[in-house]
Amino acid sequence: METKGGFYITQIKQLQDRIFERLLLENGIEISGGQGRILFILWKSDHLTISEISEKTSLAKNTVSVVINGMVQKGIVERKINPKNRRQTIISLTEYAKSLQTKYEVVSQQMNLLFYQGFTEKEQQQFEAYLARILDTLIRNLHTNK
Repeated sequence: METKGGFYITQIKQLQDRIFERLLLENGIEISGGQGRILFILWKSDHLTISEISEKTSLAKNTVSVVINGMVQKGIVERKINPKNRRQTIISLTEYAKSLQTKYEVVSQQMNLLFYQGFTEKEQQQFEAYLARILDTLIRNLHTNK
């Protein structure tokens, strides 16, 4: 049996990224998708290490570091040495980043409406349950095959 789920997920991800970035720009938010993922995590829990951000976003540590560099240059986040552990760097939101949260949430809601256009609430719940199962399987596989 030929399966196309992975192919569809890849295409959806690419299209979603392009549409989401367009919506962000239309709403005056000049950040990339990767920056948005990091901001989303920091809005939930500010003052995190690169490792914590990497774990929560599923982005590689080196990718997080590169994206954070760009965010620091744009004044979106700042780096500070952890006073409790001088080897750790803590990433924190700036006031500018905090001011973007409401606009970002509006764009996220627009994206969700687009995603689920034509779906019943039950179909949406079923679909998300399937996606959660796939994600759980992939996470378990990642941690068992290191």
